[in-house]
Amino acid sequence: MKNFWKSARRWLPGAIISISLLAAIAYFVDLKKVALAIREASPYHLLAALTISFGWLMVRGIVWRTLLKNRAPYRDVFLSLSEGYLMNNFLPLRLGEFGRAFMLSRKSELGFVEILPTIVIERIVDLTISAALLLVGILFVTQAQGAERIAILVGAIVLAMLVMLYILARNRLQAMQAYQRLSQRLPLLNRFGGFLDSFFDGLTILTDGRWFLRFLFWMIVNWGMAVFQFYLVVLAFFPQARLFWGIFGLGAAAFGGAIPSLPGAVGTFEGALGGALSLVSKDESTSLAVALTAHFFNYLVSGTIGTYALSREGQTLAGIYHQLLNLRTKKDAA
Repeated sequence: MKNFWKSARRWLPGAIISISLLAAIAYFVDLKKVALAIREASPYHLLAALTISFGWLMVRGIVWRTLLKNRAPYRDVFLSLSEGYLMNNFLPLRLGEFGRAFMLSRKSELGFVEILPTIVIERIVDLTISAALLLVGILFVTQAQGAERIAILVGAIVLAMLVMLYILARNRLQAMQAYQRLSQRLPLLNRFGGFLDSFFDGLTILTDGRWFLRFLFWMIVNWGMAVFQFYLVVLAFFPQARLFWGIFGLGAAAFGGAIPSLPGAVGTFEGALGGALSLVSKDESTSLAVALTAHFFNYLVSGTIGTYALSREGQTLAGIYHQLLNLRTKKDAA
């Protein structure tokens, strides 16, 4: 029971948020109208959006492989990425981020802690771009100065984190010397020494202008595909929709996915995207139908490729989950 409550402190807040949002959605939205909107949606727009979703995942594999400086085969990177997204949709605590690093470390010569920094950089840049999209959407939609300041603040924070990582990468020797001095006063820090070496190795892309610009290029392409894909989904339900609806919705959905929740951003994704589209469409039921469809596409794409990737390696979600927990336990005990 003690272990249960210790673990619950990590996942219970997200579960409460998700369940509360789902309950609010079920209470305030007419679910019959939601079902009707889904039946009447344009299948051509949805099929095009689904096709782009698979293409988006393939380009995201190029993004991650670029961060890794092409030190692993694309096939291994792509399959590990798909496995990680599948894990995020079904496992708690966003274990998919650690899971894809773990799976790629088993397929390549790269170490687990060497891969992790690339995921940190990827997530920081994702948050920066999503903050920018949300800000652009807010300027078009509501012109709400309070919400605009929040978007700017979030974008500034994640950009500052990226700058901090760059400074650490440029001053690796000084950072390690400072760590060694501090670890002499706090012996508990000695356990992280080996991790820091590999962590700094993973940050080297930030100091290599050619690779970093290549990464930013593919990241921008990837987000451009995401905006167009979201716009097509919105058009399937709202023929009068304009492009900024997709921009605003995507920015809101990205932040909704970052809020603590049940696995797969259940509830938070629907609440953020549905709420954003309700502001511009004034139609809560159809907006929720868009959110449910977009979320289903996420599950379908990651589920199809991720399940294939796990099955070809003889793995299951439950098996990977226990391996990740064991890995975490070993690191805690080290």
